[in-house]
Amino acid sequence: MEFFMKMRFWATALLCLAAFTSTAQAQDSKTIRLATTTSTENSGLLGYLLPKFKSETGYTVDVIAVGTGKALKMGENGDVDLVMTHAPGAEAAFIDKGFGVEPHHLMYNDFVIVGPKSDPAKIKGNKSAQDAFKTIATDNAKFVSRGDDSGTDKKEKGIWKQLGINPTSFSEFKSVGQGMGPTLNMASELQAYTLTDRGTWIAYKTKLDLEILVEGDKVLFNPYQVILVNPERYTQLNTKGARDFSNWLISKHGQQLINAYQMQGKQLFTASYDGK
Repeated sequence: MEFFMKMRFWATALLCLAAFTSTAQAQDSKTIRLATTTSTENSGLLGYLLPKFKSETGYTVDVIAVGTGKALKMGENGDVDLVMTHAPGAEAAFIDKGFGVEPHHLMYNDFVIVGPKSDPAKIKGNKSAQDAFKTIATDNAKFVSRGDDSGTDKKEKGIWKQLGINPTSFSEFKSVGQGMGPTLNMASELQAYTLTDRGTWIAYKTKLDLEILVEGDKVLFNPYQVILVNPERYTQLNTKGARDFSNWLISKHGQQLINAYQMQGKQLFTASYDGK
């Protein structure tokens, strides 16, 4: 009798465990892990989009906002289900190496060079980002760099490289290893120049003693992609949820929401899905 009671106990325990595991898996299937840039977080775009996505689909999106380099590395390690980034060269390598699948053009904005209103290097109105950077280096003007392997950092380093300038060679250059928000705050405190995406700039500008000095150069174009992490590499991914989210973002509805998002009366991103 005692034997059968023990068997019944363990059978019940196993059934409870199975039910708990099944429930946990069901909950997990409604959670999507997204690695993205600080610009999509700092600009408020995700705070605007994700509640709408959840109300329409039931999915919860866990956001890890880091620089593009770190976001792609998390994708490489299988730590997230998809990435939303803005560094075309790094994204192409991510896909070519087999880490990313189903990339889609999502949206764009642009980078701008901001700095103190006194503009000691006299770059205001310059139509060339390269000329502005060269003048800043030549004048040894204060410049704060993100230095965090983000999409913004990659863009900035690309401009320095095209000029053949090592920015660390001038004493007023500071690489801080921070996100865009802290970098802007530091540039404001130091009255220094920096490169920023327009979305984060609009979100922060009322708190800063800086202004846009250079904009409109095609070099400063800033496109974003959404890319699924390759499920053939990792079995624990929520690829269905990631695909559902990606498809929602590039749908007519999702693209309209991206275009509709404004802050202080300004549109921060322009939807750009073109069937690719």
